Amino acid sequence: MSISQKLVLDIETVGEDFDSLDKATQESLTRWIKRESADDEEYKIALEDLKNGLGFSPLTAEIVAIGMLDYHKNEGAVYFQAPGEKLEETKEEGITFKPMAEKEMLEKFWDAAKHYQVFITFNGRGFDVPFLMIRSAVHGIRPTKDLLRGRYLYQHNPDALHIDLLEQLTFYGATRRKGSLHLWTRSFGILSPKASGVTGDDVGPLFKKKKYLEIAKYNVGDLRATRALYEKWETYLRF
Repeated sequence: MSISQKLVLDIETVGEDFDSLDKATQESLTRWIKRESADDEEYKIALEDLKNGLGFSPLTAEIVAIGMLDYHKNEGAVYFQAPGEKLEETKEEGITFKPMAEKEMLEKFWDAAKHYQVFITFNGRGFDVPFLMIRSAVHGIRPTKDLLRGRYLYQHNPDALHIDLLEQLTFYGATRRKGSLHLWTRSFGILSPKASGVTGDDVGPLFKKKKYLEIAKYNVGDLRATRALYEKWETYLRF
């Protein structure tokens, strides 16, 4: 496994504006909270939570950044959306920042994935990879690797081993509390991606403010933290 090409990956997403959705879609999304809310006040709170959570589903959101970090080289790229802005490609500390539309981001990601055998994520099975695959299908793009096959490491496909650190560190969910990437990095003495003052909850507001490069740089923090956490897991917990 030591000679395999390893890729750390992470994505950022932004949900659609609820008020701009058609009535049928709004009704479909709110049907369950209408049934479960005891009164108007409770419904308003639930509706606000729903609006803030649209970015978690590929049905109501799109990918605004895809980050990739070559594990051995410790270099990579972040593809990111910057609609309406004429940003140039830049490079900083081994990371190339490339603005492009979602479809192009996905095409380039799957093309790059062909050259790797091991894919490292934090909660990638629960979020990043399903999101990547569904959004790719929406754009008529076929993934080049099956990154969801073989959840357990002994079942892995030799062509695409996906190591989801959240699953490994919680022993496939055996522990009661899973913990966020911030909590895991904090415990292991790794610089948290939240150290810059930006969190995942800030991505949507930053996108609205056209702070596209700021989102891309936040993504790099996730990549670096995930890489460092993988090193801890591989050194002390992998058998």
